Amino acid sequence: MLTGATGFLGSHLARALVRNKHHVVILKRSFSDCSRLGDIAGELTSYDLDKTELRIPFERHQPFDAIIHTATAYGRRDESDAALVETNVTFPLQLLQASIQHGTELFLNTDTFSRTALAWQATYMLGYHLTKKQFAEWGSHLSAIHQTTFANLRLEHIYGPFDQSSKFIPFITNWCLRNIAELAVTAGEQKRDFVYVDDAVNAYLVLLENRSALPKGFVEYQVGTGQATSIRELVQKIHALTHSSIELKFGAIPYREKEIMCSQADTTALERLDWKSKVRLEDGLAMMLEREEFAK
Repeated sequence: MLTGATGFLGSHLARALVRNKHHVVILKRSFSDCSRLGDIAGELTSYDLDKTELRIPFERHQPFDAIIHTATAYGRRDESDAALVETNVTFPLQLLQASIQHGTELFLNTDTFSRTALAWQATYMLGYHLTKKQFAEWGSHLSAIHQTTFANLRLEHIYGPFDQSSKFIPFITNWCLRNIAELAVTAGEQKRDFVYVDDAVNAYLVLLENRSALPKGFVEYQVGTGQATSIRELVQKIHALTHSSIELKFGAIPYREKEIMCSQADTTALERLDWKSKVRLEDGLAMMLEREEFAK
């Protein structure tokens, strides 16, 4: 069972699961934009949760090998705090309880919470980080009681095809390709771990393949390359790859309050399961540029 299948990461997961011969049940809403799933829609079993009770897909398809939860609300669309709690705590908690009730032993939770800088204490996206932290604690509590596995995947900065144009890397890429006069950015000293979406998806697949060997209770896996790249270096790479003529104005925008200056994954736990990041940043950016929407 997969939530968030219509989103960026979820659509890549859905395609990979289908490719690996899994029967995939997705949970969405009747008004969700399914354009990212057009080529595989006929191979998915879909339920609209605004029209169907959550118990129905469990009763029809149990037992599931795993629940993969990627649906989330970031608060970027001015959602209320109550709406963030509903999406990031109440719904996944109901999903987790239903999965335990119907005998599912593995729950893979998606989390972009940054342990490195205690990002949940920062003012930026505070509601998101607080709610994701709360649900992870519920996962730890319930998995310990019921002796199931709650695997919390802490994702670094994922990029790749089908991402939203407003996200940082697509935004910078489009800006460079359009050759607008100048691009104002921060000084770019902050560092991030940029991981290509295929590598992130493979982390989920590795955990599915090793599900019988995973420990019971709460376990955490950090997903990234294990290397941090400065924003300045990233922007310069995109600028060069797009052969852009725009002027890069580093330092024109101030850092956010309590800016996270370095975020980098410790991939040791995943490496023990024979996983590692394979796509170099330069190669991932080049693959993104091959997309039709960037080529126009």
